[in-house]
Amino acid sequence: MTFTTRPTLQGTFGMVSSTHWLASQAAMGILERGGNAFDAAVTAGFVLHVVEPHLNGPGGEVPAIVATAQDPAPKVLCGQGPAPAGATIAHFRSLGMELIPGSGPLAAAVPGAVDAWLLLLRDHGTSSLEEVLEPAIGYAGAGHPLVGRVGDTVAAVRSLFEEHWPTSAQLWLRNGKPPTAGELFANPAYARTLRRLVDAGRAAGPDREAQIDAARRAWREGFVAEAVDQFSRQPFQDSSGRSHAGLVTGADMAAYSATWEEPVTLDWHGYSVAKTGFWGQGPVLLETLSVLDALDDPRVYDPATAASIHAQAEALKLAFADREAWYGDGDVPAKALLSREYARERAALVGERASAELRPGRPDGADPILPRQVCRGAGRHADPADPTTGEPTVKADGVTRGDTCHVDVVDRWGNMISATPSGGWLQSSPTIPDLGFPLGSRLQMFWLEEGVASSLAPGRRPRTTLSPTMVHRDGEPVLACGTPGGDQQDQWQLLFLLRHLAGGQSLQEAIDAPMWHTASLLASFYPRDFEPGVLVIEDRLDPEVLAALRAYGHEVRLSDPWSLGRLCAVTRDPTSGVLAAGANPRGMQGYACGR
Repeated sequence: MTFTTRPTLQGTFGMVSSTHWLASQAAMGILERGGNAFDAAVTAGFVLHVVEPHLNGPGGEVPAIVATAQDPAPKVLCGQGPAPAGATIAHFRSLGMELIPGSGPLAAAVPGAVDAWLLLLRDHGTSSLEEVLEPAIGYAGAGHPLVGRVGDTVAAVRSLFEEHWPTSAQLWLRNGKPPTAGELFANPAYARTLRRLVDAGRAAGPDREAQIDAARRAWREGFVAEAVDQFSRQPFQDSSGRSHAGLVTGADMAAYSATWEEPVTLDWHGYSVAKTGFWGQGPVLLETLSVLDALDDPRVYDPATAASIHAQAEALKLAFADREAWYGDGDVPAKALLSREYARERAALVGERASAELRPGRPDGADPILPRQVCRGAGRHADPADPTTGEPTVKADGVTRGDTCHVDVVDRWGNMISATPSGGWLQSSPTIPDLGFPLGSRLQMFWLEEGVASSLAPGRRPRTTLSPTMVHRDGEPVLACGTPGGDQQDQWQLLFLLRHLAGGQSLQEAIDAPMWHTASLLASFYPRDFEPGVLVIEDRLDPEVLAALRAYGHEVRLSDPWSLGRLCAVTRDPTSGVLAAGANPRGMQGYACGR
C-alpha cells in the first residue's frame, strides 16, 4: 500500500474538498440537511471569506465550472468583475505610472464574488439565502479560531496598517498586535453586512429566488454599493508609495452582474477537460496537454523523471508565453491556439536544453505582440526568498502573490462544481469599516499599454490567474479540481492530472507527490517578474533527478519539502455512483470530508 498523508475519501452521499476545514464541514452540513452541491459550494464560499481572509474576500472574485444532474455539460460561472469606468490607461499614466499598483484602492476591479455566489444559488441551488449564509454569519459574529497564516500576513503589513490604513488597523491590530494562531476572532461588521443581505431578502417575500435577487440588489445597488462608492473616493497609500483614491463607484457596482458562459474544452485521452475562457489563464493547461501529446512520447506524461519534467516545463513555458501574447478579454485566436497543427509547431520547439526565452507562437500566422516592458527586459529580478508556496507571499506594502482559495463539491445526484475564489484580501486594500472587508487588487494584471491582449480598458476583465478545472468522460462529469497559487495554478494541476488520469494514482497520491513549477514566465502580479530558466522544486524529489534537470540547463531552486500546491479534488464514477475526495496537507488547512 502506498503511504499518503490522509486517505482518499470514498462514499456515495456527498464529498467536499476545500482549502479550510471549517468551509468543508459547513458545506457538508448543508448536504446533510438536503442541500445540493451548489448550496454547499455557496456556503463554503461565504465561510472562506471569514476564515481565510488573507486568501479571499467579499471584495474579490470567483470563477467556477459547474455541471448539473439535469444538464451534465460544463458551464462557466464568471464572477470576475471588470475594470471600472474610470480605469483608463490615460488616468494611470497621468499619475506617472507604468504599472498598476499591486495594492491599494487604485488596483480594485469591480467586486464579483458575492454576486456570482448568489447567482449560482438562485439558478442551481435549492436552499434559502438564510440557510447558506448562516455559518458565515456565525463565524463572523461569534468568532472562529484563526489559522496562524492570518496573523503572519497582518504582521507583514503591520506598519502599513498603522501608518496609512487605519481602518484595517482597527480591525486587525486589536490592542496594537496582530492576531495569534488559534485566537477566537470575530468580524462584527461583516456579520452585520451578511445579516442585512438576509434582511433584504426577507423583505422581498417568501419566494426563494425573489429573496436572492433582493440580496443581489442590496449588494449591487443598495447599502453595499453606497459604502464602496463613498470609501473608494478616499486616498490611501498603495504600492507605488503614494496615496491615491480608488476608481470603483456605485454606478460600476450597479452595472455589473455575474454571467454564465461556455467553457473552453480539450479532448484528451478519452476525457474532456474544461476551463474558463481566454479571459483567464485556464487554457494554458489545455495548450500544455496538447503540446505534450504532439511530442508523441508516452514517457512525457510521468512527472517523476528528469526527461518528463523537462518536457513538461518546456511545454508550460510555451503556453505561458502564448498567454502573455494572446490571452485577454477580447478577440483571441482560440481555435488556432488549441489546434493539433499549432501544437505540433510548438512541440518542435521543445529541445534538449532548457529555454530561458519568452517564445510566443504565431497562431494562424499572426505576429505576437508583447508589452514593451517585456521586450525591454523589465522585472527580471524576483526576490527568491519565497518561491510562491501557495501560502501567502506578502510584502510590507501589501503586494501579494498566490493568495487564493478553492472548493470542490459533488453530491449524490451527480451535481458537481469546481470554484476558485480569490482577491479582496485583508492586505489588498484598506478595510471599508461599514462593511468589514476591503476591495481587491486584480487590476494589476492589466498592462498600461495599448494594443496588447490584456491592455487596460473600462469594462474589460483582467486576465485572471484563477483557474478551476472540470473533467468529463463520455459526457458525464467525473472530476473537479483546483488549487491556489497564482501563475502556478495550472502548473500544479497539470502534474495532478497527469498522475491521476494518465498515471492511475489515487486522488491523495497525486496530491501528495512532490510538486514543482517553472518561474520562467512573465508573472501576473506586480511588479511582473520574469525569472528565465528557473525551476522551483520541492526538495523531496530524487537527487539524481535534480542533477539531471540541472544538466538539461534548468536553474533548479529547491523549496521546502511540503510547500508547493494546495490541490483540492472530488470525483464521481457515473457507473457505480461512488464519490471520492482528496485534499492537500501543505499549509495544514485544506480538508476533505464526505460519506
